[in-house]
Amino acid sequence: MTQTTRFALAALLSSTMLTGAAMAASHVPEGVTLADDQTFTYRVLDEHSSVDPQVVEDVTGSEIVRDLFEGLMNQDEDGNLVPGVATGYEVSDDKLTYTFTLRDNAKWSNGDPVVAGDFVYAWNRAADPALASPYQWFIELMSIEGASEIIAGTAEPGTLGVTAVDDHTLEVKLTSPLPYFPQMTTHATTFPAPQKVIEEFGEDWTKPENIVSNGAYVLTEHLPNERSVRERNEMYWDNENTIIDKTIALVINDENVALTRYLAGELDRTEIPAGQYPKMSQDYPDEATSFPRLCNYYYTFNVSEGGPEAFKDVNVRKALALAVDRDIIVEKVMQGGQPPAYTFTPAAVAGFEPPALEWASMTQADRDAMAKDLLAEAGYGPDNPLEFEMVYNTSDDHEKVAVALSQMWKSKLGVQATLANMEWKVFLEERGNQNFDMARGAWCGDYNEASTFLDLLDSQSGYNDGKFSNARVDELLENAKTADDTGPLYTEVEEIIYDEMPVIPIYHYAGVYMLDTDLGNWPVNNVEQNWYSKNLYKIAE
Repeated sequence: MTQTTRFALAALLSSTMLTGAAMAASHVPEGVTLADDQTFTYRVLDEHSSVDPQVVEDVTGSEIVRDLFEGLMNQDEDGNLVPGVATGYEVSDDKLTYTFTLRDNAKWSNGDPVVAGDFVYAWNRAADPALASPYQWFIELMSIEGASEIIAGTAEPGTLGVTAVDDHTLEVKLTSPLPYFPQMTTHATTFPAPQKVIEEFGEDWTKPENIVSNGAYVLTEHLPNERSVRERNEMYWDNENTIIDKTIALVINDENVALTRYLAGELDRTEIPAGQYPKMSQDYPDEATSFPRLCNYYYTFNVSEGGPEAFKDVNVRKALALAVDRDIIVEKVMQGGQPPAYTFTPAAVAGFEPPALEWASMTQADRDAMAKDLLAEAGYGPDNPLEFEMVYNTSDDHEKVAVALSQMWKSKLGVQATLANMEWKVFLEERGNQNFDMARGAWCGDYNEASTFLDLLDSQSGYNDGKFSNARVDELLENAKTADDTGPLYTEVEEIIYDEMPVIPIYHYAGVYMLDTDLGNWPVNNVEQNWYSKNLYKIAE
């Protein structure tokens, strides 16, 4: 067994050498005076999907879950792995067995100890078809023994290759080496779950009056479509070093209303509406910020059997993608530092070198000319205009992008695109059931490796909403799991995406925020933006 000593050492330092005020001061710069009121309030666009670790499927829900629950590993402000419930791990010489050592002072909010069996239960629960987890596929993606069989229904739930050797030792067996496996344990799907609470309350177990969690916070209030409140968990193993006492997420569907409330002092953080970053950075240079994020923004074609006949023609798909002027989208509509996207995978992904695809180096005039030729070749023109509906979740920013796209297609190609917005949960359901022609998509990486994006276009992916299927893509992605050099494999996948155009990459995200000057330690250097309230603090003004 090969010991990964840096994780074990980090845990030792945090648990035995630095305690109380000394530890708290470790992420507060010298000379900073902390505010008396340690409440952090921020805005979210939509009601979260869930706070059940094995059910949550959206970014804002995952932000809440990371506060309520703690997995084996966490991330620091730069995105590096640091100990969570696990103080460290060992990996076998063949890279197929991981053995995690759990800290002996981790507790649930009801005082029960957090044990290896809680992870065994949670991971088997995520794989179990009975739960119908939207992230069931993630367990299979982790290459855990038995995952594929359980998900396919050919093996009994509970037979996953994860074992509690004892209360503080968790053993995980993989079917093939996966170099980024430890990174995947920072994802909500892998967080522990309290079996007896779930069995007692069923689907109601996540209500504030019932929920039991093991993270730095507990859920104390939830008013759907209005607010969610989590407060310090006194049972958390590192509670004495947590500074923020209460975190409040306010659902504000309108970006402009959110900005107004931020400027009125009601929020510590909010997104800057599309087009307003230049003015905000000029008027509030200490508060407006933009930084790279590990997310993409795209539109997906429904190429399933029930999808529009027009979208089964690659020339149609490619024509629509080529006619999008991404520079106008990022420079005139968004104006927040977002880079235009010609690959599905963002350049910010660690170790990913974007391939030099043909269309990225073309002028927009050349792209438009090619688009017209392709659409005409597909049989569409003035006498037979292409018509379809494009859907997006309710948001002023999403509407602006959709309007811009539809106008580009109409003016350049004579295409009639009808716009339709949907509330978040309805949108997720309709998109997931292929009840759409073209739908907005966005993905923030579950871990910092290109496969977190490209796997979305695997035939079996749970989030392949357009039902694109390409045997070569599936083969390349499978080979990449064990390849020493994934570069050529990912390059070929991106080339196939360009050739087949199952999705239209629009831009890659930037974190475009207003951050109050009294909010300390926001992790701008973590491109995944996996943040934890316990690592933040409020500064006295």
